[in-house]
Amino acid sequence: MLFENKVLVGLNSDLEGQYILLDKANRHGLIAGATGSGKTITLKVLAEAFSDAGVPVFLADVKGDISGICKSGVDSEKIRERVSKLGINNFEFKAYPTMFWDIFGKKGLPLRTTITEFGPVLLARLLNLNQIQSDILNIVFKIADEEGLLLIDVKDLKSMLNYVSENAEVYRESYGNIAPQSIGAIMRGIVSLESRGGNTYFGEPALDLADWFSQDTSGKGMINVLDSSSLINDSLAYSSFMLWLLAELFENLPEVGDTPKPKMVFFFDEAHLLFKDTPKVLLNKIEQVIKLIRSKGIGVFFITQNPTDIPDSVLAQLGNKVQHALRAYTPAEQKAVKAAANSYRVNPKFKTDEVINELGTGEAVVSFITNDGSPSVAEKVTVLPPQSLMGAVDEITRQATILASPLNKKYKDMIDRDSAYEFLARKKIEEDELRQKQKNDRLLEIEAQKQEKLLQKENEKLEKQRQKQEAADQRRVKRSVAIVAGSVVGTVGREVGNTLGKSIGGSFGKKLGGNLGASLGRGILKNLFKL
Repeated sequence: MLFENKVLVGLNSDLEGQYILLDKANRHGLIAGATGSGKTITLKVLAEAFSDAGVPVFLADVKGDISGICKSGVDSEKIRERVSKLGINNFEFKAYPTMFWDIFGKKGLPLRTTITEFGPVLLARLLNLNQIQSDILNIVFKIADEEGLLLIDVKDLKSMLNYVSENAEVYRESYGNIAPQSIGAIMRGIVSLESRGGNTYFGEPALDLADWFSQDTSGKGMINVLDSSSLINDSLAYSSFMLWLLAELFENLPEVGDTPKPKMVFFFDEAHLLFKDTPKVLLNKIEQVIKLIRSKGIGVFFITQNPTDIPDSVLAQLGNKVQHALRAYTPAEQKAVKAAANSYRVNPKFKTDEVINELGTGEAVVSFITNDGSPSVAEKVTVLPPQSLMGAVDEITRQATILASPLNKKYKDMIDRDSAYEFLARKKIEEDELRQKQKNDRLLEIEAQKQEKLLQKENEKLEKQRQKQEAADQRRVKRSVAIVAGSVVGTVGREVGNTLGKSIGGSFGKKLGGNLGASLGRGILKNLFKL
């Protein structure tokens, strides 16, 4: 409840109200206690009061029982008894402006981000990568950024990983060895993420933080409820996305310094998951965000079972504390109770550790930042009941709230715009076509060379045949000429010989002269043809 610009959390035994000052709400806070001790009730009471003050709120609904904040509470004997005990005269049941969100898009508006906005550090955590694999993933992001490739959804990331792997030699000089084993490990992490619903995490339209900073027509701050009843089953996904949301607020909001009231209050339920098995580089980032985000006007409240779940460096930044019951049965549990008690300023009226161990449901030990910036002494209080419905809202009301939101049209349908996947797919097609063209051109060149060689061989064969035929023709001509010439010369020689033989005398001389003349003529002609 809101009283005089202060958030009334509860009243002590003297019916003195214990308040969180609105201008000190950005000093962050802690809500701790065992299961069933009343942490959820306290969270709702604070969220309602901040909403009444016009401050937008974000919170994760891990068990589904916060969703009733969108509906007026129902009167009961138990609530009347508590209100009467606390002496509250103006208590009334009322509903609060609520917007439901869901990473899976089933119980709220789809809450998405892009791969690029999520970043390599958180993505490596989400995929449970080792340091070497994380370094490779960072290189992939850097290459995508340098080459102007948008990483929006999972298929963009997978395409980029394949592209870098195929061109590892090209990038070796600039980035070192990009082992295919590391790329394979990242791919396996993505496949595992997809099997857990990761395809719905990344895409567009991505969350526009400006949509969280809204009020209803009466001036109440919007309460943004992230349904985490399914997401909490994947602790890495839950804590990674909660941290991403916190980092987005830190990185995108301007510095505002100290303000009369926070610009937003962020409740981080199951906060111990944020710090479980978290690498040191990320822990340092968390510490930095918590230290500096207050100057952005953001108050962060961690909800967990035990304060020891939170590192001391972060715990020291949490000025507004609500400690519900802790049960100490073992030495370790007793030590935890004492540690929790020692974080409070001593109240001489009671021993804080004993009170923490004895608190009933709905009771708490509180300490809040005062006007001078110092923490108040520990006070045992009975926490106020919420004004909205205790427990989960029915599904009909939830869906009606979602459909009635002006943001429903903006976020309900995923948009798949041109990004790395499409660009690399086109590039591959172009490269394949170029390679095919080059291959075809080479085949044509080879075929042309082959045909040229065949033609050359055919020409050589024809030339040999021509030469052979020419030689044969020459030989035939020579023989013909020789025969004809021999006949002519023989006849001439015979006639000459006859003439000579007549002079010798008689038929014998004639015959001898003719034969000698013919032989002589043929011998001369033969020698001429040899020359």
